[in-house]
Amino acid sequence: MGSRKTSWAEPFKIKMVEPIKMTTREQRERCIKEAGYNTFLLKSEDVYIDLLTDSGTAAMSDRQWAAMMLGDEAYAGSRNFYSLEEVVREYYGYKHLIPTHQGRGAENILSQCMIKKGDFVPGNMYFTTTRIHQEIAGGEFIDVIIDEAHDPSHEHPFKGNVDLQKMEDLIKKVGASRIPYVSLETNVNMAGGQPVSMQNIKDLYHLCKKHNIPVMLDATRAAENAFFIKEREKGYENKSVKEILREICSYTDGCTMSGKKDCLVNIGGFLAVNDDQLCLKAQNLVVVYEGLHTYGGMAGRDMEAMAQGIRESVEDDHQAARIGQVRYLGQKIKDAGVPIVLPIGSHAVFLDAKKFLPHLDQDEFPAQALAAELYVDSGVRAMERGNVSAGRDPKTGKNRRPKLELVRLTLPRRVYTQAHMDVVSESVIELYEHRKDIRGLAFDYEPENLRFFQARFKKK
Repeated sequence: MGSRKTSWAEPFKIKMVEPIKMTTREQRERCIKEAGYNTFLLKSEDVYIDLLTDSGTAAMSDRQWAAMMLGDEAYAGSRNFYSLEEVVREYYGYKHLIPTHQGRGAENILSQCMIKKGDFVPGNMYFTTTRIHQEIAGGEFIDVIIDEAHDPSHEHPFKGNVDLQKMEDLIKKVGASRIPYVSLETNVNMAGGQPVSMQNIKDLYHLCKKHNIPVMLDATRAAENAFFIKEREKGYENKSVKEILREICSYTDGCTMSGKKDCLVNIGGFLAVNDDQLCLKAQNLVVVYEGLHTYGGMAGRDMEAMAQGIRESVEDDHQAARIGQVRYLGQKIKDAGVPIVLPIGSHAVFLDAKKFLPHLDQDEFPAQALAAELYVDSGVRAMERGNVSAGRDPKTGKNRRPKLELVRLTLPRRVYTQAHMDVVSESVIELYEHRKDIRGLAFDYEPENLRFFQARFKKK
């Protein structure tokens, strides 16, 4: 018999379904206007295909649901805490675990513990909640990502890499004592879900060790980053995602984690560290902000589900299917000539709104306008990652106008089928063919912090 090609398929079968409905265009026009053209303010029941975020939107497995029945809801010393601690030590390698209600809880505690007023916190591109916690603690974020990350069309295989020369220049300029830690993100979200290479992580760690600067990992999508290393970096092709993930973490001193992504749960997160004194400080603060140090804002059942989710997250088949679905959507959009961030990333397809809507100035918020129009066209909810998300420069008060002005089509894990992706791609392509008809937006209400969550807009 000759060789036979087979189509790609998800490594699971569906056991339970949640009905969704398509609204009329007239209904969607009314809904988006009532939401102030902000997709975050839409009601879920008015959305057909929800690609707003992959945070807390995954479908849990039968084994995770079974784990929920093992919840020990003791206020102190829940056995589920020790179960999660054991799994984090096995898969990530860190000594101490401090659970939190979600990732930003861990970011807040880390920032309060390590940053003092006047410090500089280098990182490979900002993330919204990470930076605001660093700024509230008195620090200033400094971008040290490679220049290629700011070019959506550049196909560098590891656009998340830290520019080590930028890092050395910062150390020389401000001194190592004013750098509390390096904030290293895997699969950099704002760059388009772009990975960091293992060699770059190693080199950064050794540079920081010379200057006694800790490396703190944003491990939210580290397992997905491990998959890209397996695919793209020489010497790792025969290693498992589990092995690569453990090695990534070995070149860092701790991590923050939003368990709502890689860990396949709907709520929860943690801070994990190796330093004993930092652990004690963090445990003290988690009691202030989150809950006792053995639950940190999570129910026991959620900790048990997260422990099982971590086990499933490192399965090679799971990552191949997860990233494969993103690539399926991205390739269909790219083949139609629609400008997107390249290479196609891990958790989302990012539309390049600057190239999509060149007739709009960046202060007319093209990404926000495009996300709103996508919803009106098809009921697909996406989100803006551009000028609105970047916020205002605290020194000048002006919009930051980042180089990347993107709409993120974010795929929940194990939720949608390829047919849903076809619907999304057809809508994006249809909008691109009529892109000149899309108008810009202006603020109707602008919150002080993290404005993309609650801002309201009006058409110009």
